[in-house]
Amino acid sequence: MKINSYKGLIVWQKSMKLVKLIYSATSSFPKEEQYGLVNQIRRAAVSIPSNIAEGYGRKSQKEYLRFYSIAYGSALELETQIIIAKELNLINIINSKNIDFLLTEVIKMLYVLVYRHKERRALAAT
Repeated sequence: MKINSYKGLIVWQKSMKLVKLIYSATSSFPKEEQYGLVNQIRRAAVSIPSNIAEGYGRKSQKEYLRFYSIAYGSALELETQIIIAKELNLINIINSKNIDFLLTEVIKMLYVLVYRHKERRALAAT
């Protein structure tokens, strides 16, 4: 089945769900974190589907991989920020479990898209 839009990519769909979870979870953070951790967490979360969409629209494999790599990096950044929020008791257990589950899925999918693709290209070049 051919995908005609980035919106058809499951990794994009899951990352959009993740953004909604992140916004919901961070809405209960203390006011003093609105321009600190909340802002950073939300920006990292939004960066994931945004870079997936931009990568999908690129014409060359090199550009495609670059933007998917950026999305992967943003997912790892978000993972770290969620760990920090947990360590500071800023996020409740139910929200963190839902976020952890979905974020792990997104990270794995992006890993496959980027690194398995690079491996296949390297094998084809030999």
